[in-house]
Amino acid sequence: MKNREPERVVVTGLGAVTPIGNNVADFWHNMQNGVSGCAPITRFDATDYKTRIACEVKDFDSSSAIERRERRRLDLFTQFATVAAAEATADSGIDFNATDPERTAVILGIGIGGFLTIEESYGFIHEHGPNRVYPLTIPKLISNIGPAYIAIRYNAHGSVYSVATACASGTDAIGQARQYIRNGIGDIVIAGGTEACITRTGVAGFNALQALSVKYNNDPTRASRPFDAQRDGFVLGEGAGILILESLSHAQARNATIYAEIVGFSSTNDAHHFTSPHPEGRGIIAAMQNSLQDAGISPEEIGYINAHGTSTLINDRIETDSIKKIFGEHAHKLKISSTKSMHGHTIGATGGMEAIVCIKALRHSFVPPTINYENPDPDCDLDYVPNKGIATSLEYAMSNSLGFGGHNGVLVIKRWLEEPA
Repeated sequence: MKNREPERVVVTGLGAVTPIGNNVADFWHNMQNGVSGCAPITRFDATDYKTRIACEVKDFDSSSAIERRERRRLDLFTQFATVAAAEATADSGIDFNATDPERTAVILGIGIGGFLTIEESYGFIHEHGPNRVYPLTIPKLISNIGPAYIAIRYNAHGSVYSVATACASGTDAIGQARQYIRNGIGDIVIAGGTEACITRTGVAGFNALQALSVKYNNDPTRASRPFDAQRDGFVLGEGAGILILESLSHAQARNATIYAEIVGFSSTNDAHHFTSPHPEGRGIIAAMQNSLQDAGISPEEIGYINAHGTSTLINDRIETDSIKKIFGEHAHKLKISSTKSMHGHTIGATGGMEAIVCIKALRHSFVPPTINYENPDPDCDLDYVPNKGIATSLEYAMSNSLGFGGHNGVLVIKRWLEEPA
């Protein structure tokens, strides 16, 4: 049997709910202008917490996408994903009544899931006893309900599941979605990531790990400072970033607007430590190398890297060293930024949001900044596009994601140039 050519995979829709904008247009506008989403925590009383700041989604209103009676049944992470998916599907122009439901999938990265529902349920048990718990507690908190709910809305009968690889979840979900289409299994995947873990347990747990910034409680917009010598931990964020992926043939057949092409992906594991990356960057180096090979390009063709760049002492140094090992002299010519400096570390949503950043950077020939870069670190000596974004022509961008448990996910995204149908 003759081998079938792999399907090319393109992006035709974008949707976002973020700490710096509840739609893609606002998200990108604030990204270009270096706006920080970090502020004092409002979700609960954080007075006694070491960290009292976070990048919360602000003025969130799900009423345009979710009926009032439905909202009580959905944890916040599912609401974020549903609103972002509604924007992405509208942006794509897809009529799901005219598509094959068996060839439509939903794959979302969700690192944690329904933290808020778990906390509320424990509180209810303590106050009212175990027999008064909300009947839908379990389906509300489980991570797969996010993609399942979206599948119900859009009649997606193909693969529907969540990916849980901590902070690499969103990137891995997009990578798995690409493979699904590339292998000819389906035509359309709603893919990306979502998370809502700015809760008492979430902040307390990350504080116990000494992972969060604690020095900037009184100056929150300066707290997330990737690659800066005065960084002291990441700032917790939340939200969702959703993409519509399609096979090129399917997108062209319906004359869709194409934003970019996903040309490379790799997922690896350090197999080293619960929370720390391998000290020599073994996993992320392999993931970057494999993704370049998958894309069929040389390192010199990458113009921009959206770095994982968490603002922790260890991650930023190891990621910098790993980039140098892969890119050699070209590493010093690359434009690199960590947009977590603005939207915070959104855990499972990170890969979806940052893929959108890469796509917008390619389309607009503009690299967003790493804000709060004030004190150069000798161990982090690359061009992190400090404090102000720059206009520059780009053809390929790379998005790096590293997660607890040693997970590494890397996407390579190509600027779309019009091609004949």
